[in-house]
Amino acid sequence: MKGIDIAKSTLRAVVVPTEHGGWGFTLEPVLLGTLVAPGLPALGLAIATFATFLTRRPLRIAVADWRHDRRLARTDMAAGSVAGLAVVAVVGLGLAVLTSSGPFWWPLLIAAPIVLVQLRLDLDNRGRELLPELLGPIALGAAAPMIILAGGLGWEIAVGAWLVLGARIVPSVLLVRAQLRRAKQQPFSTTPVSATGFVAVAVVAGAGSMDWAPLLSTVAAVLLMAWDWISMRRPPAVAKTLGWTQMVVGLVVVVAFAVGYHTGW
Repeated sequence: MKGIDIAKSTLRAVVVPTEHGGWGFTLEPVLLGTLVAPGLPALGLAIATFATFLTRRPLRIAVADWRHDRRLARTDMAAGSVAGLAVVAVVGLGLAVLTSSGPFWWPLLIAAPIVLVQLRLDLDNRGRELLPELLGPIALGAAAPMIILAGGLGWEIAVGAWLVLGARIVPSVLLVRAQLRRAKQQPFSTTPVSATGFVAVAVVAGAGSMDWAPLLSTVAAVLLMAWDWISMRRPPAVAKTLGWTQMVVGLVVVVAFAVGYHTGW
């Protein structure tokens, strides 16, 4: 039993990400798409999205060990985890293909090169830089339009969903980075957070004016901008608190979009 417990602990350490932000950025597009277009295609793409997200940590571990010519127990476990998760992702995609009401591939084609750039930076131990921290969540956001398209809805609402998620991601990532620098008493600037907040509101409002996003999404974007402004003027929170807070903020954005879509608001 002790050996089994150790194996489970090692597997968890190899596969499960510790960052709250990554879980939130994965859950949000899946939840948004599912709330707008529920069904078996949404389930299949949810499975594929989470399996893809979970490959990041074991892939980094396996590649790092191979580059340093190491062959440890965790190396084989990481490589096996990547292979197993790839199979799960393919199964999820297969379910979506078999049950979809329309083609849903174009968001994946757009996200693929973004994923490749982010993955290369991550494998080069540059995952904490601004660019990969932005690219990863934006690429994961493709799950929302894919689910919406697979559910048989139009491309307009699919594009709108991705734009709303992107408008939520950019200022939030900049806010978290600034807050972490504040907590460490390092130089920081509030300008990028404020500027991207205004741009986010403009983007979401523009999408709303073309009926690509509901009115409630613009309201949520304004509230998000106000929250970011308030946050930068309060004492900096610890990393864990920032993670949970951003998950709540993301859920507010997702629910606002879904409720607005179904109610016409």
